[in-house]
Order: sequence, then C-alpha cells, then structure tokens
Amino acid sequence: MKTTIRPLRRGLLLALALGVVAPVFAQGQARKIDQQDLYRYWILLNTQVQMDVPNTGLNLDKPGCAAVTYTVGSDGVPMNVQVAKVVPKSDLGPVARSAVSNFRYGPSLSNRIGEPVATYYIVPFNAPKDPAQRQQLMDACKLPGYTP
Repeated sequence: MKTTIRPLRRGLLLALALGVVAPVFAQGQARKIDQQDLYRYWILLNTQVQMDVPNTGLNLDKPGCAAVTYTVGSDGVPMNVQVAKVVPKSDLGPVARSAVSNFRYGPSLSNRIGEPVATYYIVPFNAPKDPAQRQQLMDACKLPGYTP
C-alpha cells in the first residue's frame, strides 16, 4: 500500500509545485501588443503628464520622435520603461522616458483580470501640424515585432 501512495504523493506535490510556479513564469512573458491595439487591454487614464525638458542639448528644437518600450503591469503602471529609438539623434530620449513613466492605465472591459502587456509609445517632439508630415515623422519611430 505504501508503494502506491508514494508515487501518488509525488505526483500531487509535483502538480502543486507546477501550479504555483507556472504563473510566475507566465508573468515574465508579457504579450507584445502594438500601440494602436493597446486599448483592447488597457485604457490610458492620464489626460496630461508632466515632464522636464532640458534648456540645452542636441536637436531639441528639431522635429523628432522617440519610441519608448514598456510593460503595463497588472496595476496599470508602466514597468521596464526604456528608450528604444530616437529620430533624429537628440537629447530628448530621457524626456520621452519620463513622460511614459508617468502614464497610468485602467483595464479595458476585455481585460478585467489586468493582464500585463508589453508595448511601446511614440512621443513626438516639435511635430508638424500637417497630418501627412506628422505621420511620416511618427513612422520613423515605429518598432517591429509588436502584433496587432
């Protein structure tokens, strides 16, 4: 009888351990979502964000953009915020990073469990008012690998 119980006990302990450890591993692999489809998971709650812009630096007065990658955590706060691309090269990367760090999100109706997702945001600087020129500027900062 003892020989039958031991394998059963080991199997139950293994299943219990996997049940505890699997969610931890799953959190490390957040789904990569394109910024255009983020609304399906998270809704930006901020109407304004504060950021400090330096008085002097490289290309501060030129039209440009910065792509900032981050993960929206289960609490709606951006985590792992990093500047991935700045076009043209300028000193505005830290400004974009600070702006995105101040974003706050609420879960959408289809994401009631608050699933974390990885995404990116393009911060425009001195962007032209013409929609076509603005879009051309923003396209230069798009990042590959994010699914709709």
